[in-house]
Amino acid sequence: MNRQQTLAGTGALLRFMLRRDRIAIPVWVVSILLLVLATLSSFEQLYPTETARQTMAATMVNPAGIALTGPDFYLDNYTVGSMISHQMLGMAGIAVALMSIMLIVRHTRKEEESGCMELIRASVTGRHANTTAALLLVGSVNVIFALLLALGMGAMGIESVTWKGSFLFAAALGSIGIVFAAIAIVLVQFMEHARGATGLSAGVLVAAYCLRAVGDIGNNALSWLSPIGWAQQTSAYVDNKWVPLLLSAGLTTLLIVIAYPLSVRRDVGAGLMRPRRGRSEASKALTSPIGLAFRLQRINLIIWSLAMLVFGMSYGSFIGEAEEMMGSMGETIGEMLPEAGSASFADNIAGMFMTVTAILATIPALQSFLKLRSEENAGRVDALLSGALSRSRLLGSYLLLAVASSIVLMFMAGLGMGLTGSQSMNDSAYLPALIVAGLNFIPALWVAVGMAAALTGWLPRAAALSWITVVYSFFAVYLGGILQLPDWIMSLSPLYPIPRLPAAAFEWPPLLLLTMLAVALATIGWSGFRQRDLQG
Repeated sequence: MNRQQTLAGTGALLRFMLRRDRIAIPVWVVSILLLVLATLSSFEQLYPTETARQTMAATMVNPAGIALTGPDFYLDNYTVGSMISHQMLGMAGIAVALMSIMLIVRHTRKEEESGCMELIRASVTGRHANTTAALLLVGSVNVIFALLLALGMGAMGIESVTWKGSFLFAAALGSIGIVFAAIAIVLVQFMEHARGATGLSAGVLVAAYCLRAVGDIGNNALSWLSPIGWAQQTSAYVDNKWVPLLLSAGLTTLLIVIAYPLSVRRDVGAGLMRPRRGRSEASKALTSPIGLAFRLQRINLIIWSLAMLVFGMSYGSFIGEAEEMMGSMGETIGEMLPEAGSASFADNIAGMFMTVTAILATIPALQSFLKLRSEENAGRVDALLSGALSRSRLLGSYLLLAVASSIVLMFMAGLGMGLTGSQSMNDSAYLPALIVAGLNFIPALWVAVGMAAALTGWLPRAAALSWITVVYSFFAVYLGGILQLPDWIMSLSPLYPIPRLPAAAFEWPPLLLLTMLAVALATIGWSGFRQRDLQG
């Protein structure tokens, strides 16, 4: 079969994908564009003088600041340009990477899982047409996004935000998206289900971010193992280095070359990692709806639990180093952090790290509940409810699993941070303190799950909007202080009212209030799910 035959129908498939995502793609692109441009505009207004910017830079010279943002070479001359590159390149890169991963999985593995790909392949369509169309779609989206961003940033007329730096900044962001599209196109060949491919790709993204963070703090070589690190090593608006992007181009090419032969070594709908043969008879756990729900998600939950443990350990290991650095910098830096109050700098750093892990833990908790919606879309819920199983038990099982998984996820994060944090601080009391600090955020995760339940019950087609909770929490936690947002905007995040242990004192009222809100939302969802028609 020649190349023309293997790619037959690529154009038609590409147009079909564009038609299906005519709303989702513009929403993704415009949202990230507005986030970056609004942040750039706010930086110019909040830090108009060199003194103000260098004061801000001084507060970032610590392991926590570098881990959350980027390498310290941006801080030497902290212009508005270097500020946006330092603080937004990594975080906006995560959003771009997630966009690419979700688009790739949606148009490849999810199409196979739903059975649509068999119909497509039955027509005059080459065996590489769908893979090529998906890559062209995501690659084009990233290129167009980068061009729009470069033009938008350059046109703002800020002195330090040069056209050269703007195009490099935008190209670095686009390179992250394209690399993770290539990573996803390889991983979908191995996984049999879309959720597995998405979870594994997201796991690689988290690992890349952690490598970058650990590398920037201590071992610079680790930063060069991460596509996010390559983007930040371009030093946009500072030295403007294009060479690191060659690594992104090389890895993307290599992964695509690997993906094509892998795609034809498996059957349509199957993955290269074949599931092991099941028992001849179902276990007792599978006779209950919660047992089935866990069985469908156990790999994803196990991977995320281990990831939270590792993520907590990687951050906990720098708590002691942050305390030592704070001490060596004297009283000046302490005056720049009035929010620290009487708590030690290490306690404040630990509280901030735990807030970040809570945002990450919300992702698998939501995935756990929203699996019910994907099962409904696939038509499998009808078969379950055709017997003695009630809708209340089915919904309750997924709610219970999401609640239990949130507890496990935050416990693992607290345990990991406590294990390494207690060693770095030479204080065994940090272990139980940080475990409690992690468990303290559980009600915030329950609110996100409750929101998903309410939408699933009454507006099932809009259930994906529950992800706004994660996005807004990230916006409020990460950018709220930088942009000096008013308290009422910050308070819309369920994470906001929770005291940051161990820096703050434990308080019951916020946790009870959030728990009651979560229960109310879940009850609303339960009421709607009992009454509405199922959707396939």
